[in-house]
Amino acid sequence: MSTDFIKYQAQTSPYPLGMEVSHAIGSYIYDTNNKKYLDFVAGVSACTLGHQNKRVNDAIKNQLDKYSHVMVYGEYSQSPSVAFCKLLAEQMPDPLKKTYLVNSGTEAIEGALKLARRTTGRSQLISCHNAYHGNTMGSMSVMGFEERKQVFRPLIPDVDFITFNNETDLEKITTKTAGIILETIQGGAGFIQPENDFLKKVRQRCTEVGAMMIVDEIQPGFGRTGKLFGFQNYDVVPDIVVMGKGMGGGMPVGAFTASAEMMDLLSHDPKLGHITTFGGHPVIAAASLATLQEITETTLMADAIEKEKLFRTLLVHPLIKDIRGRGLMLAAMTEHADITNEVILKCQDRGLILFWLLFEACAIRITPPLTISEEEIREGCAIILEVMNEIVGK
Repeated sequence: MSTDFIKYQAQTSPYPLGMEVSHAIGSYIYDTNNKKYLDFVAGVSACTLGHQNKRVNDAIKNQLDKYSHVMVYGEYSQSPSVAFCKLLAEQMPDPLKKTYLVNSGTEAIEGALKLARRTTGRSQLISCHNAYHGNTMGSMSVMGFEERKQVFRPLIPDVDFITFNNETDLEKITTKTAGIILETIQGGAGFIQPENDFLKKVRQRCTEVGAMMIVDEIQPGFGRTGKLFGFQNYDVVPDIVVMGKGMGGGMPVGAFTASAEMMDLLSHDPKLGHITTFGGHPVIAAASLATLQEITETTLMADAIEKEKLFRTLLVHPLIKDIRGRGLMLAAMTEHADITNEVILKCQDRGLILFWLLFEACAIRITPPLTISEEEIREGCAIILEVMNEIVGK
């Protein structure tokens, strides 16, 4: 299978890990030799409730028995997507009450950028250095990492950048700005949290000049930081919230939420201002609804903070210089990329899945399912420390 994987499936890197997957259950993935791997990555924060969650699986199967795709987005009333959007609205502060369902996080970013321009009638977009918002052309245009963009230029015009947590840069948000887009916790840059009420100050500046504040919750969202969305930790209400990854319990999905007044602008002048064939797909929406119900009806969000404390207590080692992030969105920082690479690869050999971040080469990604147990956390951390001890002892 590995040979055919390389031969027939387009690759994203020269040296993919290439594990031959047999099945997955709970916090574990099994290869075709039936070796099990404890999953500290959760499909890069996508498998919120672990693998083969019964509530999600049952929702998918039940919906498959009723109907699958029947019409392009926004024409028919379909109960899974309606129920999901209603429950989401109940969890969101005013005026964030209307949601547009799409197929992925990057597509949701595209819709949010369009909505900011449509609402304000302005063109300038502002993002942050080292930001990551996806890889389609619009999303890439607001990516703050030139190395990944240069070979694809020209991208969309009138995009400027500020430095995350730099208050002086907020003066760049003016009456020419349609919107500023920020990750509530910078993901690819190394799980960097806002400091000194930075998000509040962004909110204030946007209100002053009439610009839209767009928050990217694609990684922090759906309980990972102890709240349903990361921005809820910082006492701000943005104009547009973008989501994806953990929203579907492992199924491909994205969405953006705003006020009804703003969202309704996409329906006229021109009509069909944003369209998608498969957005709101009933099977995917059923999985998303089950995921949201499980998160909001259990203690998983509060548990994420307690599990963070356990990780921080256990992962004490000379090779770990810092642990960044919040809840179950954590990055263990080493001194050198070579150390990070060795830890990740050796841990996989011993049955623990870790991963990298996009731009911060020294970071070890730790983003397990919210359902991971304390025993599994202890098991995985023991492997990390064992590998690090061997590195130090070489």
